[in-house]
Amino acid sequence: MVAPGEQFSEVWKETESDISSSHINRLNLTNMALPKWERKTRVFLCVFGLFLSVYALHVELSRESNPDYRAMCDLGESVSCSKVFTSRWGRGFGLVQFFVAADNPLNQPNSVLGIIFYTLQMGLGLSLSKKAAMFLVLFSWVSVAGSLYLASILAFVLGDFCIVCVSTYIVNFALLFTNIKRRRAIEGGKEKAG
Repeated sequence: MVAPGEQFSEVWKETESDISSSHINRLNLTNMALPKWERKTRVFLCVFGLFLSVYALHVELSRESNPDYRAMCDLGESVSCSKVFTSRWGRGFGLVQFFVAADNPLNQPNSVLGIIFYTLQMGLGLSLSKKAAMFLVLFSWVSVAGSLYLASILAFVLGDFCIVCVSTYIVNFALLFTNIKRRRAIEGGKEKAG
């Protein structure tokens, strides 16, 4: 039978060893050659994307509570973001309502999905792991696919131009580019370190 003090001592030695090796791995990753512009670009794009998403949510909620509300981005009959945000495609990409009721909590405004996406991009961007880089690229491809889908709806179905929407699409493409560059840098850095 092992005394409690000895058991604690053995566990502490294992933990200390794990901490030391993870600290060394983190130092190796920190010294990797990530592009210098990457962090500033990510912060700018994510903050700008969050701003656009929060503004879109504000416009949608304001328009729902007051049908006469006119947003700053409503510049004319065919240049109206509030018309786009309150359309059927403004919630769940216009697709979720085929699976659940329109008022179901799963059928959220696209702007809420944007808030979640940009928050994830910012949070995962703090990690230098290969897995995080893979998820950043994967989520960016999904956002670009969603942007292309919504852009086609905007142009060919709604016949509208939405400044906020197009700005969001540009942010999504820029994040994809940034994430691909980051993933290549991380993979290259790990090959050099390993």
